[in-house]
Amino acid sequence: MNLFRVVGASMLVITGGVGIFLAAQTVPTFRHYGIQFLTTARWQPEFDLLGIAGVLVGTVTIALLAMSAAFPLALLTALFITEYAPMKTKGFLVSLVDLMAAVPSIVYGLWGFFLMMPHVAELSYWLQRNFGWVPFFDVSGTDPDSPVWLPSRYVASSLCAAVPVAMMVLPMACAIMRQVFSQTPPGEREAALALGATRWGVITSVVLPFGRGGIIGGTMLGLGRALGETIAVALIISPAFEIKWHVLEVGAISVSSLIAIQFSEASPSQLSALLAAGFVLFLLTLVVNTCAAMIVNRSRSGADADA
Repeated sequence: MNLFRVVGASMLVITGGVGIFLAAQTVPTFRHYGIQFLTTARWQPEFDLLGIAGVLVGTVTIALLAMSAAFPLALLTALFITEYAPMKTKGFLVSLVDLMAAVPSIVYGLWGFFLMMPHVAELSYWLQRNFGWVPFFDVSGTDPDSPVWLPSRYVASSLCAAVPVAMMVLPMACAIMRQVFSQTPPGEREAALALGATRWGVITSVVLPFGRGGIIGGTMLGLGRALGETIAVALIISPAFEIKWHVLEVGAISVSSLIAIQFSEASPSQLSALLAAGFVLFLLTLVVNTCAAMIVNRSRSGADADA
């Protein structure tokens, strides 16, 4: 028991130390730029204009797009493993999903760049052609009805970066959901079956209500990781520091990829600005992960299950 306390306290000390270090390094940046550092969408060190508004929007956009793809896949995979998969194959499927979490992010980035980006470009063109009236799916300066379309106008976008990120966060969200689903009280399952419910009826009336907290918590934990993904995003996107609401257009940026791209060439003042951006991302991720952990812990008690 004392060992667990020491390990837990060590993690808190390390996390707190990282936060204090980042906060201390950001003082020059906020002293020089003030709140405009958070509200300006520019990154022009040569003109002494630095702001991460566009970077923050790009970070959240990529993360939300990734979770919109990862959430249904994670939920359906968790339900299949716990409710439909034969007992002989459950262990193999669990190991297969867990193996996805062990694949390095650079592998996902290369997979997204060389294999998935051309297909995502075709999907982007289809979305613009059929749903271009939605502002998010519009691509400026292109004609979706043209007989010849340019794939180069639809690559290196937020949507392209979100695909590998979705595959990276899927195992984490799936593991949380599967764990909570497996804790569904057997008595409630049997009662539903005794009343004539089908297997799908048991899932909708018992398993999903009981695991509601796990679904939300797993999704938020995945969102926390998606906010901080670095290499996969840096390999795919074409840096653009303005605020972009069109997710199919070329150009995007996230906080973590900004740090990875600019760190080696940064001057002392730029390094302070990058650390300030990292501190903002640290706080955002900490809030998301803390909320997720609280929801998951509550769901384990069965508090969200219907009596």
